[in-house]
This record gives sequence, structure tokens and C-alpha cells, in this order.
Amino acid sequence: MSTDTTAFAAVDLGASSGRVMVGRVGPDRLDLTEAHRFPNRPVRLPEGLRWDVLGLYAGVLDGLRAAGRLGPLASVGIDSWAVDYGLLDADGALLGNPVHYRDTRTDGVAEKVWASVPAPELYAATGLQYAPFNTLYQLAAARESAQWAHARRLLLVPDLLSHWLTGEQGTELTNASTTQLIDPTTRDWSYGLAERLGVDLSLFAPLRRPGDPAGTLLPEVLEETGLTGPVPVTAVGSHDTASAVAAVPAVNERFAYICTGTWSLAGLELDAPVLTEESRAANFTNELGLDGTVRYLRNIMGLWLLQECVRAWGDPPLDALLREAAEVPGLRSVVDAGDPAFLAPGRMPERVAEACRATGQPVPGTPAEITRCILDSLALAHRRAVRDAQRLADHPVDVVHVVGGGTRNALLCRLTADACGLPVVAGPAEAAALGNVLVQARARGLVGDRAGMRGLLARTQELTRYEPGGDPAAWQAAADRLAAR
Repeated sequence: MSTDTTAFAAVDLGASSGRVMVGRVGPDRLDLTEAHRFPNRPVRLPEGLRWDVLGLYAGVLDGLRAAGRLGPLASVGIDSWAVDYGLLDADGALLGNPVHYRDTRTDGVAEKVWASVPAPELYAATGLQYAPFNTLYQLAAARESAQWAHARRLLLVPDLLSHWLTGEQGTELTNASTTQLIDPTTRDWSYGLAERLGVDLSLFAPLRRPGDPAGTLLPEVLEETGLTGPVPVTAVGSHDTASAVAAVPAVNERFAYICTGTWSLAGLELDAPVLTEESRAANFTNELGLDGTVRYLRNIMGLWLLQECVRAWGDPPLDALLREAAEVPGLRSVVDAGDPAFLAPGRMPERVAEACRATGQPVPGTPAEITRCILDSLALAHRRAVRDAQRLADHPVDVVHVVGGGTRNALLCRLTADACGLPVVAGPAEAAALGNVLVQARARGLVGDRAGMRGLLARTQELTRYEPGGDPAAWQAAADRLAAR
């Protein structure tokens, strides 16, 4: 390792894979090396869909071992998906594998919660969009279970892994803001709401914020990984979207972002939440980000639609599939990429075709046609989210930054620029890991404020710019067609 850089390990867990990246930070230097990648395969048990959290933890340990072989580590940070959690008993033992957010246990639960606190009041208190898997609804679904009766602590997934590494417990704020129990104005628990809903907030460990210390690796972890201690663990934006937004290489505040991957999270970075009834009706969420910012965004089903199709087709080469899709006439058929009907796994090509048939559109039949339908539909969903966010927040933008795995999909980036009528700057692909690293580096005084972090990203990361083109009238007609259903 160069003597003018400092190395940090970023544990970045996605819905289909996990990785441990080593980020090196120095004067005008920021680069990543993948130390270890491992699968994240949910398991369907008789009682439902579960995360293999022990397998994930083993992957983290293997990754830290591999990271240590690249040189000394100054710190470790962990980010993952949101909303899901593990329950610990009075002895600190895990009470079963965490439930997967795509499990059906929350079907119909929201309506029961709204009977106690109507949806408009819930939004005014928490600013969180409706999603059937929000932690609040998961808690309501779990309340009668045997595990719940024995639970003495609830840790969100990245906090659970951090606890196993350090022996310390905390609840990182950016991820806590997805529980629907945080007041986005005070940046603290919504105590009155929790009391009305019968949620005991003492189940949660004390709140932490990005940059806070989260303990040091335990002796047994050092022995398992071969690392030389002490190695601190630093709280980062533990919701991977919070870390990804922190790594948007924007040059000013007039930008929108789309964090692309299994989900598309499209919206704005604001200083204050938007809690209007119009915002609730548009299903925008106010999640917290770095330095108390608000991630004002809409959840869109994202590349999950294509991932499920590719899996059903036997995993054909994606590059060839995208080349063929680029030759298919655009906007022949589009679907609502935010429709909860696409949330569950299985039969995705048939479900996309059925949605087109039900709305009287040409039915895509070949993999290339279905792929083009999905990408056109995602671009339309991006367009709608970016335009709605600007209107609802009164926050105009000049450019759309696309970060995350979807930046590798040039066709999606180009279609998004065409649909939005705005330039798209794509990159970095590993935004969540970079944001994770930068928060750790900032905690050690190696980088400055958010603007300084973003300036470093803009100078050091590979970015691709897509100018809008195509036929604006065709995009408007497709948007009108979709809205009329």
C-alpha cells in the first residue's frame, strides 16, 4: 500500500450478493479494490422467506481476511439494504434468521396499522412512503409470534453484523429512518407515534449517526480474520442508498439522483422533509442521509424485473441481450415499474407479458422484446419520479446522476436521459462502497464536507455523460398512455 494513502474496508451487502471492498484515500486519490464477493441467497423455509444471515456473516469474515492481505486497515464500515432486522433474546442470542422483506407475512397488515393511525397521520409523523415491507408493518406482523415474546433487542441487518464483529449495539440513523418510526424533522424516534402503535422503542439500541464510532473488532474476530488490532468499526450510512447518495459526484445542488440496482431509488437530496398530503399521495419517502439531509425519493422496482427475467431464461449473456434489445423499436409496450404486482419472485417474463396484454398493448414475446419493454418502462418511471420530485419539493434540477450497478447498462442510461429530457451522468458503479469509504475517511479527517467528498469523486471516478435525444413527443405519449390505465 502506498504510504500516502489510508485503507478502509467497506462491507457492502446487496439483495443478491455481498462484497468487501478496500478503499484507499489520499490527496486526490480514491480507488476501490474488491477483496471478496459472495452470494446472498434467500432461503424459502416452511414458515416463509428468510435471509441466510449466518452465511452473510461468514462472507464478511472471509472478506475481512482477504482485505487484510492487501494491507493494514484503518477502519471497517457496513452498509446493506433497509427495513429487515434480527431479534435477540435476553442472552443476546439470535432468535432465528431475519425475515426477507419479500415474504408475504405483511400482506394486509398496513390496513390494520392504519386503523390505529390513519395513513395521512402516519406520513405526517414519519414522512415514509407506503411499502408493504416497511419495518413498522413487519413488527405488527410479528407481534403474536413466539420469537417476539422472547425478543429483548432488535437490530437492523447492518447493526446486527456490526454487533457480532464488536460486541457493541447501536441503531444507525439512515437505516432507522426506513423503519417508519423516525421523525424526519427532529431526526429522532417518533415517541408519540410509537406509543399509539404499541411499539416498545426500548427494543432498539441507541441511535448512531454516520461517522460515529461503533466499537472495535473483538479478539476472536481478529483471530478469525488474521487482522492486527485494534481495528475500529465506524458507523457509515448503513442504508446502502444513503451511502450511494453520499457518493453522487455532483458539482452543485441542482441535481437529481437515481440509485440503480435491484431497486431504482429516484429523487433529490434536501435539507428538510416534504410532508404534504400531495407528497404522500405521490408515494414519496423522506429518508435520512448524511449530515441530516433528507433523501426525498420514490422506490421503483428497478432492475429486479430484468434480473428475474434473465434468471427465468437460464442466465443468457447480458451484453448480447442488451444489444438485441437496443434494436427493438422503443415504447411499443410499457408497464408500471412501480407496480407491487412485480414484487414477488417467479414467472417474471410471463407477468410482464400479461400486464401488456391486460392493457391492450402489443405483447412482447422474445427475450429482447421483453427486455426493451422493461428498460423503456424503467426510464419512464425515472422520468416521472424526477419530475414529480422537482414539483413537490420546489427544487429544480439541471442534471440526473445515475449511480450503482445500473450505470453499467448503457441502454438504460441513454433511455433515462431521453425520457427525462436532461443530461445523465452515469457513475460511479460502486457508489455505496465509495460512500461507505468516504464516511470512514471523513471520520479520520482525511476528507472534508459533502462538497469536498463529491469533488474528490468527480476528480477520481470514471463518469459517462449521456445527452438527451430521441423523440420527446413519443416519450410524452407513452407516459400519457401509462397514466391513463
